[in-house]
Amino acid sequence: MRSWLPLVSLVSGFAVGFAAFTAFKWEIPADFAPYLSVAALAGLDTVFGGVKAGIEGRFQNDIFASGFILNTLLAASLAWLGDRIGVNLALVAVIVLGSRVFLNLSLIRRYYLNKRALAKSVQQEESISASLPASVLGQKPEVGGGI
Repeated sequence: MRSWLPLVSLVSGFAVGFAAFTAFKWEIPADFAPYLSVAALAGLDTVFGGVKAGIEGRFQNDIFASGFILNTLLAASLAWLGDRIGVNLALVAVIVLGSRVFLNLSLIRRYYLNKRALAKSVQQEESISASLPASVLGQKPEVGGGI
């Protein structure tokens, strides 16, 4: 299962970006803040979508990588276009992408909670059946088992 790749990509990208900005003391101009924030949110949407696809067993590296790059570029471009025509498309992108991030995160959370609950119920059933005698469970004792 390759559902770990999006999370590793997110963490490693954050670490490399943080190290680069700290080491070289780079600063992003305030004019680019709306574009960067929308692009970052599009990246998060792609990462959580990749994790969800990994859980569902349909994750593909090429689709994830191309989607990450194209989604971030498209989101930043829409925010830039919105500034040029006087419409706040960045706000629209934040609303849409934010809702997708929360939807994917809730589906991921629900999957792992259901998996945990199922494992717990199976464990409880096994412990109950191990503690009961065979006659209570409706099993017949072995023929000649006591001889």
